[in-house]
Amino acid sequence: MRCPFCHNAGIVLGNNLSESKIEWGEILQFLQKRIKLLDGVCISGGEPTLQKDLESRISEIKALGFLVKLDTNGTRPSVLKNLVQAGLVDYVAVDIKNTPQKYHITAGIEDFNIGLIQETIDFLLAGKVDYEFRTTVVKEFHEIDDIIAICKWLQGAKRYYLQKFTDSDNLIQSGLHSYSDTEMGVIKRVVQPIFPTVELRGL
Repeated sequence: MRCPFCHNAGIVLGNNLSESKIEWGEILQFLQKRIKLLDGVCISGGEPTLQKDLESRISEIKALGFLVKLDTNGTRPSVLKNLVQAGLVDYVAVDIKNTPQKYHITAGIEDFNIGLIQETIDFLLAGKVDYEFRTTVVKEFHEIDDIIAICKWLQGAKRYYLQKFTDSDNLIQSGLHSYSDTEMGVIKRVVQPIFPTVELRGL
């Protein structure tokens, strides 16, 4: 994906990766020193399910006794299913970019396959693992009717988070804007009846 509002543009676009690379052994050493001090590890990105060694590395983390949360864009449901079925993931957070009709715009991919997202949604709604859905709300990409449509699409989910967009100065596209805290509160109140839990983040 090439989401215009992505705050990890350097990772997504491959800029300066060599300067910030941390060897896997260093990460394991860090975690070994924090056994019983930390509860869990979040695997994020970029899109972590693109990594060929993801399963083996999560296995090493789990062997240390940590819980594992996976942040994903939902485009590789087969990988997600395998991880869950292997007991390697305790919680999944899926970024829902927009309505099915606008997904390609918000994801930055013209011929986007929305069927992959639908497969991920259906799998999580089946209750095989604990999860959340979340949307980063950006003025240029989301109107309140879009958020309502997203919520209706996800109906049956246990929790949904509205994340306030923040310009990190490291975006794929510049000139984007957030809604105010008050406006985010209004959006929350409109969609709150659809889910058992609706919360705001980033305010």
